[in-house]
Amino acid sequence: MTCVSPEKVTPEDLLRLVRGHWQVENSLHYIRDRWWDEDRHWLKRPGLAERLATLLGAALSLLRNTPQFDPAMPIRAKADEIAANPTLGLNLIGALG
Repeated sequence: MTCVSPEKVTPEDLLRLVRGHWQVENSLHYIRDRWWDEDRHWLKRPGLAERLATLLGAALSLLRNTPQFDPAMPIRAKADEIAANPTLGLNLIGALG
């Protein structure tokens, strides 16, 4: 957490900090929590939750950065396209020659 001194902070600084927080919340946590329901995953095996979080992060990075999709295409649409065509997903991760 960023600490700011009331004597030195400007309204612009506060606005930048708040917008920065919500940018992360909206671009990362919302997708993980709402679309993939990550918060409701309850795993008993030690280390399994961390592995699942890592896989979800890798999937999100792949959806954001893959050149096969139009950059303006929403992430959910990209995920839906891969779900409809699993061969595309396997090609994206290099699982198919």
